[in-house]
Amino acid sequence: MVKTLVVVGAGPGLGMGVARAFGLQGFQVGLIARTKEKLDTLVSELAELGITAAAFAADIRDRDALTTALAAIRDMLGPIDVLEYSPSPTGPITHAAQTTADSVTAQFELHVLGAVTAVRQVLPEMLARGDGTLLLTTGVSSTVPAPFLANVGMAMASLRNWAHTLHAELKPQGIYAGTVTIASGVIPGGGEADPDAIGARYYSMYQQRNRVEEVIGDLDAFRSLVAQTSGRGSPAIPISPAS
Repeated sequence: MVKTLVVVGAGPGLGMGVARAFGLQGFQVGLIARTKEKLDTLVSELAELGITAAAFAADIRDRDALTTALAAIRDMLGPIDVLEYSPSPTGPITHAAQTTADSVTAQFELHVLGAVTAVRQVLPEMLARGDGTLLLTTGVSSTVPAPFLANVGMAMASLRNWAHTLHAELKPQGIYAGTVTIASGVIPGGGEADPDAIGARYYSMYQQRNRVEEVIGDLDAFRSLVAQTSGRGSPAIPISPAS
């Protein structure tokens, strides 16, 4: 029976790396993101590789739209075997002392409440059949406190914590939950930071189901960067899709 992967927060970098990794192993792929035109392009690229894919546009912060999109993918492609959640941060990214309730709420709606909504949509069917995989993506600020990523880090740390608790609670019921911490930019041709190399790591987690967390990149290098820039503003580095 053909299995189905759904990527929530799909984009041309990380999301497509995961989609190709699973799709080339025989998975059908569902994609969810905000912009239909971009999604159509991604579906066409997957089709050129012989991968069956479908896409539905939804603002992840709109919980009704997200559940509707997930239900539509399930109706089109069948039961969802793997859910991968990796939206890029949007909205203002604040320093610690400038963080406001609104700036934190915006990141929580995207990263935490969106993930909870997606998991709640697919989990009952996974539990009913005693099998399924949940892969929740966070960024380096989930693990290394960074003053220049304060509101994002608050949301990411919460998502990482929840992924760990899901792993512990659902494992006896046949459900594998894991989290991937992206501690680098996602760069085509960038070694372990290449989208396809990252996608392969996700697929390895799905296959092996033996670890709750995978780290891509160098946490110690980021800690050093935070120490060097403490009190002096943001570093002049690109922010990864899951900071």
